[in-house]
Amino acid sequence: MRFALCQISSTADPQENLATVRAEVASAAANGARVVQFPEAAQCRFGVPLKPIAEPLDGPWATAVREIADEHDVVVVAGMFTPGEGDKVTNTTLVTGAGLHLGYDKVHLFDAFGFRESDTVTPGEKPVTFEVDGTTIGLATCYDVRFPELFRALAATAPVILLGASWGAGPGKADQWDLLVQARALDATSWVLACGQADPDADHGSAPTGIGRSAVIDPIGSVRERLEGIPGTILSDVDVQLVEEVRAELPVLANRRL
Repeated sequence: MRFALCQISSTADPQENLATVRAEVASAAANGARVVQFPEAAQCRFGVPLKPIAEPLDGPWATAVREIADEHDVVVVAGMFTPGEGDKVTNTTLVTGAGLHLGYDKVHLFDAFGFRESDTVTPGEKPVTFEVDGTTIGLATCYDVRFPELFRALAATAPVILLGASWGAGPGKADQWDLLVQARALDATSWVLACGQADPDADHGSAPTGIGRSAVIDPIGSVRERLEGIPGTILSDVDVQLVEEVRAELPVLANRRL
């Protein structure tokens, strides 16, 4: 199955970002992609009030993305914000197209390095998977990558895990990201496709608005492809059969006792 990882730099304007999604999906589909992945916060970047941006999955932004996906016969995965509890929003990964229309609500909120996502965001409660052409695919978002138990839970059924991110910059953060995405692939012995926000030109203060470094990691933890900081796209043909072969040689999931 061919996946496209679209490393974009979201703006504060959801309609401008929708136009970017439209152009990227058209290009990815023309190049044979079946699943087109965008990062966390594809609808709107962090660093602005998110409550006025949030829409339900049947709202106009998600509906427009579904129409784009259906037009090109692909599945689109993109980060957005849906209404949360009270004045909060939910950090949601939209999955739409090919008869699918669902969301994963980010479980682990980024209350670290001086940023408190939980002040404005309601956490999700459970892992989410979906199926495309017989392959089960799991979902994770940004700070989730620091929690191996989520990836092991997804790995029970999913040979491919899509990780969307808007990774915060700072000393050592790029090294941590590179290490963590490889470690989670090894933990799960699954493919991890990590799509991050590009490193923005503007300074958005403490808001985590991306460093780039989107990557395709195979189930043995090897980096197949990686971008740097600028916007770009990875097209990757993922061999699901490789997961079975790796798990036969490295049965960490079967050998786990705790």
